[in-house]
Amino acid sequence: MSLERINPPELSPPTGFSHAVAATGSRLVFLAGQTALDGAGKVVGETLPEQFERALANLLAALAASGGTPADLARVTVYAVDVPAYRHHAAELGRVWRRLAGRDYPAMAVIGVVRLWDDQALLELDGIAVLP
Repeated sequence: MSLERINPPELSPPTGFSHAVAATGSRLVFLAGQTALDGAGKVVGETLPEQFERALANLLAALAASGGTPADLARVTVYAVDVPAYRHHAAELGRVWRRLAGRDYPAMAVIGVVRLWDDQALLELDGIAVLP
């Protein structure tokens, strides 16, 4: 299995994402949207960075249970109820990402949404991984 991160020089330099990821492997894992829910199903964390950390940890837990690692992530989508707040906290969110998932960035998008399933959720992450 391999993931090739492609960042053409004619595109804006990527920060915290890859422009494209080419994947070869034998197993696709589709990761359901994860918010900052704890094991009891309660949203935890008052701030966007706190919720991002929990949602990412939840996403990575589902990936690990599937036999994958953060380096296997080919695509992650972030759904945010407040995109300006997400941009404001981008540096802190990047530090959380690097601490939990490393520096192998997948192809990513941030999409603004009106609300999420749980009213208290500030963001949701889903993803696709390619495993050997």
